[in-house]
Amino acid sequence: MTWQNYQLDNTILKADEALTLWQIEKGIIEISKNTLAIPIKLDKQRKGYVFHGHSKLVLDTIVETQEGAIGKPVEKEINEPFLMIGDTEEIQQHLTIASKEDLTSMGYENEKGFITKAEDLRRKFLGKRRMHAHQCRDENNGFIFAFPNETGKLDMLIAKGSKLVYKAIDRVFVSTKNKVVLKTPKEVILSSDQRSFVIKKES
Repeated sequence: MTWQNYQLDNTILKADEALTLWQIEKGIIEISKNTLAIPIKLDKQRKGYVFHGHSKLVLDTIVETQEGAIGKPVEKEINEPFLMIGDTEEIQQHLTIASKEDLTSMGYENEKGFITKAEDLRRKFLGKRRMHAHQCRDENNGFIFAFPNETGKLDMLIAKGSKLVYKAIDRVFVSTKNKVVLKTPKEVILSSDQRSFVIKKES
């Protein structure tokens, strides 16, 4: 699998209703009705999308320790284009061709505007591929999301079953069935099998 082979389609679609892209006990990503979407293809098969609409990310990144709960949840309104790689079968059934009015409502004069933004995001995501190569090998069985942040870089969420990796400006959160790790600018918290450790960072 070569990431450079992932290319954008030239068809702009929209969601015909509000959709849940991904959901587990610890989190959910939703898009609103009329969210724009450009398919990402590999060997003529849809492998994901670049979306732009009024979307939401909610993620429980709180760690339970003997000292109590540490951390805070992620609750973000996503109003910029973001990328998803993963199972598209269910999503495809709820996408229709977007009109000029749909593009205008999201601030685009024409299709080229959205395609350009989506291509910039795709290229930026390709620059992250080496860092996440080991998590991304099995993308057909999981999901990868990339969200632009205020620094011009990408926040990443990688999920497969009960395994979850979230990397943002202010935290790195890793959760598996039996272990949770939270790294913030001030501390590192590890919780595993009812035991927990908190390591404070020197300021």
